[in-house]
Formats: sequence, structure tokens, C-alpha cells
Amino acid sequence: MTDAAGRWRRGVRRGNTLALRLAVGFLVVALVAVALSAILTAAFSAADVSSLASRQRNELAGAFAVAAASSWEEDHRWVSTDLTPLVDLAEHGGVQLQVRDASGHAVVATSGFVSATGPRARAPVVGQVGSVLISLTSSGLGAADAILHNALLEAIAGAAGVAALLALLVGLVAARRITRPVVRLICVTRAMAGGDRSARAGEIKAPGELRELAVAFDHMADTLDYENKLRRDLVASVAHELRTPVAVLQAGHEALLDGVVDPSPDELGSLRDEVLRLARMVDDLQTLAAADAAVLRLDPERHDLADIARAAADSLAHRFEAAEVLLDRQLSTAPTLADERWMHQVVTNLLGNALKFTPAGGTVTIRTGQYGPTVVLEVADTGVGIPADELPHIFDRFWRGQGASKTSGSGIGLAIAAELAQAHGGTLTADSHPGSGTRLTLALPGI
Repeated sequence: MTDAAGRWRRGVRRGNTLALRLAVGFLVVALVAVALSAILTAAFSAADVSSLASRQRNELAGAFAVAAASSWEEDHRWVSTDLTPLVDLAEHGGVQLQVRDASGHAVVATSGFVSATGPRARAPVVGQVGSVLISLTSSGLGAADAILHNALLEAIAGAAGVAALLALLVGLVAARRITRPVVRLICVTRAMAGGDRSARAGEIKAPGELRELAVAFDHMADTLDYENKLRRDLVASVAHELRTPVAVLQAGHEALLDGVVDPSPDELGSLRDEVLRLARMVDDLQTLAAADAAVLRLDPERHDLADIARAAADSLAHRFEAAEVLLDRQLSTAPTLADERWMHQVVTNLLGNALKFTPAGGTVTIRTGQYGPTVVLEVADTGVGIPADELPHIFDRFWRGQGASKTSGSGIGLAIAAELAQAHGGTLTADSHPGSGTRLTLALPGI
């Protein structure tokens, strides 16, 4: 079994794509976030850089306009030779320049002004005698503008790459942390499916939900083990119970066939009792199957729990009389929503169980009533009681205490009653002390 679990574990690791998908998911989310941040940062940075470049062009245009105004003031006219120093300064500073007169005709310009395609800035010469137009080239201030813009983009791209790498690493670590307990649970589940009933997840280091899942899984495994034990005990008990009536029937019929005994009424009655004993066992198993189906599908309607209890008590009255046990009825109105057929079965099981363990001359009391939003049915007896160590198990299927060894039954009556009570949204509890009797309490939502 260990080898099978190991092979499954290796197969899970080879085919495990959950961790990879989680890591890729972290990476994609990080990349989307980084890309969005980069786009917004680049857009705002580009706007800031463009605004700075525009201010630079305007300031340069104003400065060249002041310089051109000084040439005009000296000669009171535009002479291109007087503007030559201004043109030389512009070319050395990486600026394309053109000076226009008041009518808009070009007076002088740098050699590359006409072919320049970048943004331009215009500033009027003092006195409105002309204007100056400039644009930045790929050198000088224009180059600084481009360098700043590229540097910002490179910084954003670098930050995005680092963020993506960190996101991938964090995603791999987180995915491994998340999937490790899941893989462990899968391995344990496969081991159990392969027959290793002792496989358990145990305590795992994982987020709270996965720890709770492991605890729930182990609890489920323990419950399955306990139920399997009950089933094995049931098979053994049924086999033991069937062996005696079958042996009696076989011996009786063989004696009749061989002529050893005559088919007298007493002999036939004895065989009939054994047949009835077998029939009761079959009825118990059939009732269990029907109750399982009923828990899944109930048809609740408005009923008075007192009426249901009264009908159940009437149906068992002759059995109480035959056993010389007094059935005391204290039935008060207790309206509730219930499936009448199965609630009748619950009350019948409670009364039958109380009768079984109450000796002749004793009393069984059935009581109903409403207490606030809850309706209650109690069945109390003056029987032998239940030991404290057995009391927690009386609602388990097929469980029979030491005191039940001398009574007939398969140990499913109270289990069925508890399951049907839960299916109706209620509870069934027990209180008992050895020698002082037992009280079973059924609580249901009232209406």
C-alpha cells in the first residue's frame, strides 16, 4: 500500500498543474497591474516632459526675440547682417531659428529651419516690429528632452521587469504552499480508496481553510471506520441471530419429514415463532433503508404532535397491556411541521424502546407540550436505565449495549428516530441513570 501511495504521489507531482496555474495567475495579475501603472506613469511623464520642453521653447523664443529687438533698435530696420550673430548662436545651441518682419516675411533663418519638423514656439519682438520662431533640434536642448523621455521609459520598463520577476517568485512560493496540503490530501484519499483505512492527513501547515479541510477529512475517515465496524458487528450479530432460528427450523422440518415428531399445533407454533423472528429482522433492515430514503425526502405538513403521539400510543396499547406496563399519557397541544408517517415512526420507536427495557409493573410516560418557539415530546420510563459510558452511543446505528443483549432487536430504532428528528430540523436527546430509568426528549420547531 505504501508503494501504491508513493506511485500516486509521484504521478500527482508530475501531472500537477494547479501550482503552475496559480503561479501563472499571480504573474498575469502582476503584469497587468505593472503594465497599467507603466502606461499611466509613461503618459503622465510624457505630458510633464512635453510641458517642460514647451516652456523651454517659449523661453528660448522670448530670449531670441529680445536679442533681435536690440538689433532693430540700433538700425531701426531689419538687416540680415546684423542678425548673423543671433543665427550663429542658435545653430551652436541646437536651435532652428527664423526672424520675421511685421508683415510676416522671413528676414533671416538658420539653414535647417525649413526642414525642421518638431514643435515650434513664437515670440513677438518688442514694438510688434516682427517675431521670432524657433524649434529644437536633436542636439542641445532637444537632445536633453529626448534623453529624459527615454530615461523615464527605461526606468519604467526596468521596474516592470523586476516587479514581474518578484511576482513570479512570490506566485511560485504561494502556489507551492497552497497546493502542498492539497496534494497530501489527494494522496491520503487515494490511499484510503486503495484499502489503507489507517491513512490520515494529520496536522498540516496551511491556511485556515485547508487545515479545517484536513481535520474534516480525518474526522470523516474516523467516522467511516466506526461505521464499518458497526457494519461488521451488524453482520456478525445478524449471522448469530439468524443461526438459531434457521437451525431450529431446519431441525424441526427434518424431524417432521423423518416422522420423528408429529405435526402437532405446538410443534407448528414453535416453527411459526421462529419464522416471525426472522421476519422481524427483515423488517428492521427494511425500516432502516426506508428511513434513509425518508431523510432525503420528507413531506412536512402542519400537524399536532400530540395527535401523532396519541395515535402511536394507541397502536402499541395492547403490547403495553400484555407486558403489564402502564402507559401514562400527558398530551398537550404542540403544533409543528412534520411528515406524519415518519414522525409516527419516531414516536413508535421511542415507545417501543421504553417498553423493551421497562419491567412488568413499571410505567412509561409520554408527554407533549409547547415551550416558546419549540414543541417537545418526552418519553420517560422507570426501567433499568443506561450506564454513563453507553449513553453517548445509543443513537449509533446497530449499536446495542450490554443491557440489550437479552432483548430482541438490531439496534437501529433510536438511530432511525434521531436521524428523522434531525431531518425535521429538531433534536433527540437522552438522559438516564442506571436503576432510575431513561428519558428521551424530542424537540422540534413549533409554528
